[in-house]
Amino acid sequence: MSDYHPFRNRQTRDLYLSWYDEKAKQWPIASESRLVETCYGQTFVRRSGADNAPPLILLPGAASTSLMWASSVAKLAKYYNVYAVDNIYDAGRSINTYHIKDVGDLLRWIDGLFTSLGLDRNINLAGYSYGGWLTAKYAAAFPARLNKIVLLAPAATVLSFHWQFIFRIILLMIPNRFLIKRVMYWLFDDAIRKHHTGRKQVDKFIDEIMLISRCYRHRKPVNPTTLDDCELQSIHVPTLLLLGENEKLYAAHAAVRRLKAVAPQIDADIIPDSGHDFLFIQQERVMNKVIGFLDK
Repeated sequence: MSDYHPFRNRQTRDLYLSWYDEKAKQWPIASESRLVETCYGQTFVRRSGADNAPPLILLPGAASTSLMWASSVAKLAKYYNVYAVDNIYDAGRSINTYHIKDVGDLLRWIDGLFTSLGLDRNINLAGYSYGGWLTAKYAAAFPARLNKIVLLAPAATVLSFHWQFIFRIILLMIPNRFLIKRVMYWLFDDAIRKHHTGRKQVDKFIDEIMLISRCYRHRKPVNPTTLDDCELQSIHVPTLLLLGENEKLYAAHAAVRRLKAVAPQIDADIIPDSGHDFLFIQQERVMNKVIGFLDK
C-alpha cells in the first residue's frame, strides 16, 4: 500500500489535507482529535464536550467528513461527549488498510471503533444520510452496546431510492462541475430557494465534491439498502427518525407510513419546509428534537 493511500498521489494528498485542515479551523468549540487504531485501519475522531457526559457518536453523510457537524456540535456538546467521525471508507483523515467489501465490514469497523475509544455500552449513535443508514444497520446487528440512535434523513433504510435520485446519482460519477451542480441544486432545493445562505453552503459542498474526485483514487462504494420488515422490527433500541417533508431520496410521508405499519416502535417525524437539507436550514428545530429525544 502506497504511503499516499487512499489518494491518487502525494500531491493530491497534500492538497486535500491542506484544504481539510483549513476547514477544520471553523470548528466552533474546543476539541481534541486523534487517529484511532481499528482492525480496518486508522479512524480520525474529533471529540468535543465534557469527559463525564454521555457519549454521542456522529457519522457523516457520503462524501462528507466529521466537519459537516461543525454547525451543530456546539449545542450537542453542552449535553454530550461528542465524537465526530470521518468514515473509514470515504473522504477525510481516516485511512483504511483493509479492503471494505460490504456493509458487514463497515459494521464491524464501527463496533471496533467503539472498543478502541473505550466505549462499552450506553452509547448514543446518530448519523446523517449514509451515516443514518449505517446507524440503522448497526442497531439491527449490535443492539447491546447502544443506548439510543438518531437517523437523520437516512439513505434508503426505509424505502428504496426514487428513480429520479438514482438517475442523478449516476450523473455524480462524472466529475463535471456543471452536472454535479445540477444534481446538488436539485437535492438541496429548499436550501437554494428558501434559505438566505443556502446557495453558498451548497456551492461549498460542490467544491468539496470536486476536490474529492480530483484527489482520491476511485473506490467501489458500499451502496445503502432498504431494511426489510424483520430488520426494522428487530430495532428495539429507542430510535428517532427525522425526514424533511420534501425529501428527494424517497417520499417522506410514505416512509413514515411504512414505519407505522411494520415498526411502530420507531419514533418518526417530518420536518416541514425542508428536504435532505433539513439539518442545515432547520437546524434549531432538528437539534431541539434530537436533544429532547436523547434526554428523554
